[in-house]
Amino acid sequence: MEGHDNSGGEVTPRSVSRPIPGRPVPGRGRRTRNRQNRSRLELATEQSPLLRKEPSRSSIVRQYTQGPVDGLSVADTQAGELDEGGDAQAQKTLQLRRKSSAISKVEKEFVPGRSTFGQTLFNSIAILLGFGMLSEPLAFAYAGWIGGTILIIFYGLITCYTAKILAQIMASDPQIRTYADIGNVAFGPRSRFITSSLFCLELFSVSVVLVTLFGDSLHSVIPTYSSETYKIIGLAIFIPSVFCPLSVLSYTSIIGIISTLLIVAVLFIDGLSKTDSPGSLWSPAPTNFLIAGWGELGIAFGLFMAGFSGHAVLPSLARDMANPKEFNRMINMAFTAATIIYAIIGGCGYLMFGNSVSDEVSEDLLATPGYNVFLNKVAVWSLVIMPLTKFALSTRPVNITLEIILGLDAQSQQSTTRPRFLTDLLVVIERSVFACLSVAVSIFIPDFSSMMAFVGSFSAFILCVIGPVSAKIALSRKCSWADAGLMGIAIIMAAWGTIAAFAA
Repeated sequence: MEGHDNSGGEVTPRSVSRPIPGRPVPGRGRRTRNRQNRSRLELATEQSPLLRKEPSRSSIVRQYTQGPVDGLSVADTQAGELDEGGDAQAQKTLQLRRKSSAISKVEKEFVPGRSTFGQTLFNSIAILLGFGMLSEPLAFAYAGWIGGTILIIFYGLITCYTAKILAQIMASDPQIRTYADIGNVAFGPRSRFITSSLFCLELFSVSVVLVTLFGDSLHSVIPTYSSETYKIIGLAIFIPSVFCPLSVLSYTSIIGIISTLLIVAVLFIDGLSKTDSPGSLWSPAPTNFLIAGWGELGIAFGLFMAGFSGHAVLPSLARDMANPKEFNRMINMAFTAATIIYAIIGGCGYLMFGNSVSDEVSEDLLATPGYNVFLNKVAVWSLVIMPLTKFALSTRPVNITLEIILGLDAQSQQSTTRPRFLTDLLVVIERSVFACLSVAVSIFIPDFSSMMAFVGSFSAFILCVIGPVSAKIALSRKCSWADAGLMGIAIIMAAWGTIAAFAA
């Protein structure tokens, strides 16, 4: 449309209007309009938190796994899309995004541990070798030479395999540090309650076994009173020990390792020093090649499996390795050493005492004449001291969990509003009641082998075999025939052994 000048009648063109802020100028093209629209949308999103979309887990994973394209990061690409006349607020927003992305990337980077190969190997063997070895000869007596040999090798292989599964899952995400974290990644946050419950049940069972070992060992050395009486007397030491700081308790754990090595040494010395049966390696006691019975076989499942239940701690050792790539080789050596030591102890004890071997082979060492009495008493006294030093360490995680549930921990809101002396009093009551409960269950179920069979059949099978294989299947979304077969065998053995332990 043209305008007319009234004075001269000449036609003059219409004046060109200035660009309206916020409206794309004609001729810039579709790319310019899209760029400006994106800038305004980013500004609106940053200034209005309600418009900001919460990132999904898949988007976080994609942002972390996708690397820079052509040498540019996502933040750099977005910054390049802004023209030179872009808003300063948008530039500041993208700088904050770039800084946040860099911080999150640093947090996700793997930080290697400080433990060497040898240190991790020693710690792994120390975890696997415990007081469960005392019942290995009885396990051979129940399963026979053929069944016992097959079971101890089979359990050593499958637990080594599942330990590698846990390490492989941890290697996939640097933020995974514990067994509970693995369950959280594989099965969701609700699995933490189940995992914590299983841990608490296992540690409570271990505390009961420690009380039983204390009473039986002290009764073997000083048979004046019954083992039940000694268990009650032991409360005078068990209860104060649960209030000792961890810095003090950690030094006492070396006593457990010394006791283990001492029992192994004394067993060999006694077996080689005596020439007549029972109790001699030169003249073996009567033994069986086949199983003693189907119920006894179920107990043997748990007794053998209890020796390999260290998977609750192995993930922490794997994360603390200076070179995690050596974990598989280290764990192969650790489980090989543990399997060989268990087989030697179980085989030698079974040869020495035959089918009449006791729940704890240490009792037979004192009851059999012809041995060095002083040497055997030193070994058994070490078994008396070991439960006193390990009880507080075993019950500490359970006490902490119970205090969190009851609102007695330092971080709890109830603990801060309640008077300090009342909180301390409730903590004393809770820990004392838990120690008394452990002694009560030990008196009610005095059989050492039954408790060890329960720990192995129920807790160890779930935490060491069923749990890791299930996590692998859940994360990979596929199940091989080998894993399916292993799951089926583990479930059958766990149920069989648990029923046999309660029926014994």
